Amino acid sequence: MNAADEKMIVRDYFNSTGFDRWRRIYGDGEVNKIQLDIRNGHQQTVDTVLGWLKADNNLPELSICDAGCGVGSLSIPLAVDGAKVYATDISEKMVEEGKDRAKQTLSNAENPTFAVQDLESLSGSYHTVICLDVLIHYPQEKADEMISHLCSLAQSRIILSFAPKTCALSILKKIGSFFPGPSKATRAYLHREADVVRILESNGFCLQRKAMTKTRFYFSRLLEATRK
Repeated sequence: MNAADEKMIVRDYFNSTGFDRWRRIYGDGEVNKIQLDIRNGHQQTVDTVLGWLKADNNLPELSICDAGCGVGSLSIPLAVDGAKVYATDISEKMVEEGKDRAKQTLSNAENPTFAVQDLESLSGSYHTVICLDVLIHYPQEKADEMISHLCSLAQSRIILSFAPKTCALSILKKIGSFFPGPSKATRAYLHREADVVRILESNGFCLQRKAMTKTRFYFSRLLEATRK
């Protein structure tokens, strides 16, 4: 499958059945035990990023690009804390949901700024570029291209999360492939941490902080890198 096909599948999924599923997961309504576990795992990742940024005590001074913003789980609290946020997602439905949630939380309708865009078409220059739980939808070669492009937009810092490729997770992924379900419409790609770090370093960034979120059904390695 080529890169264009992968992107089309992801876009179509998150504009249809995937949108309904993940809107529930990223919300606060009733969900099943697996979805609740994933909700809690994703929120832990978001909370870790927010903790890192708040610890620097300069959020109101920052411009931040939230690439793959989903329904605004990170973008909205960043805007609440004063950052200037540009939030994008490949899914039009996700972006519209993000806008609606922002209106319910924020008085400033212009921040965050939401837009429907894929990662490759992003442009501009931001102090910090963040991309959470997106790379899992793309193979390593495509992920390398995406990371390199995001690095080109970051003036100072980039924060990424991805599903780490370990022996244990590779086995779980293999087992899961034998039990496809209607909500599993996209492929799940695992990435080696060393490969992601290599791409960051080749684009002039140096690893600063990292964390791991691990629940029963959610696994995410989080990396922060700054320009050398």
